[in-house]
Amino acid sequence: MSFSSEVKKEICKNDVVDRDSLKAELYGMLLFSKIFSAEKITFTTENIYACKRLIMLLQNMYMPIIEKQTALRIKNSDSRLYKVTLVNSDECKKIYEDFGYLEKNVTLRINRSNLSVEELYPSFLRGVFLCCGSISDPMKSYHAEFCVPHKNLSVDLCKLLSEIHDCDFTPKTIIRSGNYIVYFKGSEQICDLLTYIGAPISAMEIMGTKAVKQVRNNVNRRINGEVANITKIAGASAKQLEAIEKIKLTVGLESLPDDLREIAALRIENPEMSLRDLGLNLSPPISRSGANHRMQRLMEYAEIKDVK
Repeated sequence: MSFSSEVKKEICKNDVVDRDSLKAELYGMLLFSKIFSAEKITFTTENIYACKRLIMLLQNMYMPIIEKQTALRIKNSDSRLYKVTLVNSDECKKIYEDFGYLEKNVTLRINRSNLSVEELYPSFLRGVFLCCGSISDPMKSYHAEFCVPHKNLSVDLCKLLSEIHDCDFTPKTIIRSGNYIVYFKGSEQICDLLTYIGAPISAMEIMGTKAVKQVRNNVNRRINGEVANITKIAGASAKQLEAIEKIKLTVGLESLPDDLREIAALRIENPEMSLRDLGLNLSPPISRSGANHRMQRLMEYAEIKDVK
């Protein structure tokens, strides 16, 4: 089951008893559904829990005749498409008008009279998310969106989200395949959204996943840094050993000044050692810069002897 499906499953477990909240949630599901008109109401979803939730809300509020409910397999997919259809025109008209719409309405907008107080916003947005919302797997990315069928609805949805005082939502909109996508990017806003609409467990899962990813990224950065440092040390050590070998084959290490002969011998015994550690193991110990200075002199000595 996808992360979005798990979120919707959690949302559908909300035990709401307040009639105004139930109606606001149903309103969100119907307004953003495939067909919402005075003649016909059709709701489609790949989530069985959202399907059952809609039926429960309809029966609780209006007791309509649900003529058709199917579970069709989606082409080239293992998912199933669940559809709830109300084709009794009288019942459709009753529900349509009860939410404040007239048959002559050409375009649908959010009717704020159905959301008279901000306390109803969470229920309404819960219904909208169950209808057309989705969230990506937090292990892959942080992205939440609503796939809205009409431009005016997407504008109204963005406005409503931006007005919520408890959250700092900044939704954006793009067009994809003829639909208007209202979306969020960023774990903080997505967690706030999930908590707001009644999915705190899913929000905690995203925060936990983010923490794991941050630890993993820190470990990877540290390992990459150590590998780069080891590679750098190995490269420098190889050049130093090559210089020491030249001196050994030409004039011999005995010709070196005492301080250079000491660090050359230590490098031969410890090819993996950093300059800092080389300096600390000299007698007396010297700093990294001191060890580096001696190595530079040793390299120059090798070049001089090589030319001669």
